[in-house]
Amino acid sequence: MTQTGSSSGTTASTFIIDTGERDFRRDVLERSHEVPVVADFWAPWCGPCKTLGPILERLAVAGDGSFILARINVDQNQRLAQTYGVQGIPAVKAFRDGRVVDEFTGAQPESRVRAWLAKIAAPPRTATDLLVERAAALEATDLAAAADAYRLALGQEPGHAAAWLGAGRTAAMLGTADAAETLRRVPQGTPQWAQAQGWQALAPLLAARSAPAPADALARVAQLPDDAAARYALAAHAVCAQQYAEAIEHLLAIVARDRAFGGDAGRRALLALFAALGERHPLSIDGSRQLGRLLF
Repeated sequence: MTQTGSSSGTTASTFIIDTGERDFRRDVLERSHEVPVVADFWAPWCGPCKTLGPILERLAVAGDGSFILARINVDQNQRLAQTYGVQGIPAVKAFRDGRVVDEFTGAQPESRVRAWLAKIAAPPRTATDLLVERAAALEATDLAAAADAYRLALGQEPGHAAAWLGAGRTAAMLGTADAAETLRRVPQGTPQWAQAQGWQALAPLLAARSAPAPADALARVAQLPDDAAARYALAAHAVCAQQYAEAIEHLLAIVARDRAFGGDAGRRALLALFAALGERHPLSIDGSRQLGRLLF
């Protein structure tokens, strides 16, 4: 949700957004899994905010995507300010992977703000990083084109962990024979390694998409809600369509209705999917809580 209007009157750029309670989860928490998000809690009447705001905005534009600046008017979002313990403004909080990793309160000199941002901002993006980002965006509409883009990225930078993960992920969803081998190429010790393990563990679920077809499986579940095999197939099709919330819903239903199905296949597929998405992904966090309630 990119808008104009700010603590300083500066026109918003691609890297500066105004957000609030309705969109905070999407704009800040979910976005921070991709790039650091700096949340600036401010108000129009706040004098120090008028000093700090333009500094943050200039540095966000100069950072060229190394972080996103999310501006939050505390007068309009008092519950959000209370949730994050804002007692004085401006209050600036850095989010990574859905949580606050650093913060400061009050106006600061630009040199000090630059030093603070250097600790939390993502490193400058390379040409390969940009290609991987484009490939990730393509996954929503054209998996084959995304797979080609990941291979091109690996041609430019053979050790790029995110490119290996993307190539393996798309191969798994496309059902190509080299999916497991590609996922094994994700370097151990990188943030992407645990996700690659999750995608490898999803192999039994993804194999279930061969039969029945989605329409047939949906009809069977509508007629027999306890049909675990049909739900398992629907979960497989949902993962391949990147409808992860729907996949989690079907797998949770299997756990609730038939733990014995496939040797506890529903639970094992859920754990694999949470790992594939990343343990701090909002769907993983919420799904893990629901699974915990079913099991305990």
